[in-house]
Amino acid sequence: MKKIIAFAGSNSKTSINKQLAVYASSLVGHVETSVLDLNDFELPLYGIDLENEKGIPDNAHKFLEAIKSSDGIVLSLAEHNGAYATVFKNLFDWMSRIDGKLWSEKPMLLMATSSGGRGGATVLEIAKGRFPFMGGNIVADFSFPSFGDNFSEGKVVNDELNADLKQKVKAFQSSL
Repeated sequence: MKKIIAFAGSNSKTSINKQLAVYASSLVGHVETSVLDLNDFELPLYGIDLENEKGIPDNAHKFLEAIKSSDGIVLSLAEHNGAYATVFKNLFDWMSRIDGKLWSEKPMLLMATSSGGRGGATVLEIAKGRFPFMGGNIVADFSFPSFGDNFSEGKVVNDELNADLKQKVKAFQSSL
């Protein structure tokens, strides 16, 4: 059975991006899904001096191993001031010191959501531009606007957006 990982680029305990990633991954059939939480992979802020003094922390290795041992990735990025959340960027930086192609060409459903009408579109565009240089194989992407209006009780309640997401999930699943 294929194995996928799902996670949010956020460390919020009530992350709307984690809720979206969990929902989207639940739509992928016939796979084993591991939901990862960035709070379980605490890391010091990346710095070359710290790396030279102490090496690369175990949690960066553990997260990278989760990516490498999966068959696919469902990721929903939080957008903070138009870019990655600090916690995600820090993890991303640490893992890139281990393997510059950290995404390992694993098929990826890349998403973002926010409470606003743009649905994290800015961070999604940043990631779509950067990830392919880092071994990212983005097979589908999805920007989900106005989370509070369109998501309730663990699922997408806007029929049009749900149909769009299901098409993206179908493309992702066919790439596994």
